[in-house]
Amino acid sequence: MSYTAKEKIEQIFQQQKDFFTQGKTRDVAFRKQALTRLKESLLAHKEPLYVAMAEDLGRDKALVDMGEIGEVVSEIDFAIAHLDEWCSEKQVETPAILAPSTCSYQHEAYGVSYIIGPFNYPVALALGPVVGAIAGGNTAIIKPSEQVPYTAKVIEDIVNTAFDSHYLAVVQGAREENTLLLSLPFDFIFFTGSPTVGRVVMEAAAKHLTPVVLELGGKTPFLVLPDADLDQVTQQLMFGKYTNSGQTCVAPDYVLVPSSLKTALVDRLTQAIREQLPEVHSTGKVVSQRQVEHLQELLRQTRGHVEIGGHADPANRYHQATVVSDVQWDDALMQEELFGPVLPIVNYEEVEQVVQEINRRHPNPLAFYVFTQDTATGKKVISAVPSGDAQVNGTLTHFFSPYLPFGGVGGSGMGEYHGFFSFQAFTHRKSIRIVE
Repeated sequence: MSYTAKEKIEQIFQQQKDFFTQGKTRDVAFRKQALTRLKESLLAHKEPLYVAMAEDLGRDKALVDMGEIGEVVSEIDFAIAHLDEWCSEKQVETPAILAPSTCSYQHEAYGVSYIIGPFNYPVALALGPVVGAIAGGNTAIIKPSEQVPYTAKVIEDIVNTAFDSHYLAVVQGAREENTLLLSLPFDFIFFTGSPTVGRVVMEAAAKHLTPVVLELGGKTPFLVLPDADLDQVTQQLMFGKYTNSGQTCVAPDYVLVPSSLKTALVDRLTQAIREQLPEVHSTGKVVSQRQVEHLQELLRQTRGHVEIGGHADPANRYHQATVVSDVQWDDALMQEELFGPVLPIVNYEEVEQVVQEINRRHPNPLAFYVFTQDTATGKKVISAVPSGDAQVNGTLTHFFSPYLPFGGVGGSGMGEYHGFFSFQAFTHRKSIRIVE
């Protein structure tokens, strides 16, 4: 796949600047029509997406329908249903010092936005933010991840089918193209990816005082309390950890289990993997051969015990579903987000102590999962660990609610989106006072 030329990138940017100043995107009917066109084009490209995502990530149709196409369609439908309400001017009280006058606020588009998509859910995490950009009245340049070239091309086709590039455009490229784009004076930047690149994005944005949303990641803890239902724990780990070969930003990165329950949990997990994910290719493809080799190197360094799995096929980008028990906090597997189907299990004795260790060693994770049969205790524990989001007795699925803000805090990101929060992310709340 060829990358977009420098001259073309600069031309698209200027065209979008010019188009935004015309004011057409301010019209709510225009935004609704654009959202409808995006939905129609996305659905029309289902079959090419199935083929592309199978090639890029070994993704099956069910996961493409649920986690990619379905997520974006849900966001579009929600935005269309609520856009009139979101765009309406909100009256507020007028303090005595400002009388006689009326005070209100309304949401105003930033302008030309830049959306940088990741490889792991390349459709949902690129086009999902586009829904917010459209709903908010912006134009957008989208750069899909170069690590999923087949899917990136289909994303380009989806956008080109529905829109002129002066309104929405896809730019293909890698580091060089991204560096050029980040040098341009965008009005808003939305980035999903690693903390390392997030720092680069934020530094570039600072030069133009451009507001940003950063959706990053980190080591998401999965804490099993002594009264947890281990069958439920096992089911949620199989779903949360091994979906998409562990390449989900809110996937459980490691499990914390009471020492007294370790053997019982390991037995259940190993049995479930034997039954559900027995082959080296069972979890789908890892994004690159390099990442497979990196996971293998971490397994060579670990002082934990590989209970099941550990095998890989780097040339074809497969890594077996793996469980490693008796892992210590300073182990090689505990130093970085794994982003693969390798699950370390750390034993603990006291809940209070393990909460302190999470906050000290892996502060502000993107998500935090607690499993217990006592909801009040679960809520108390998640309150003790600052995180982007949290669940009691569940994993991943909070991402799919348009009623919940999704986003990180501290090292896991800043800002949030989904539903109204996407609209809010891509707009400025403008205060208005009318003197009577």
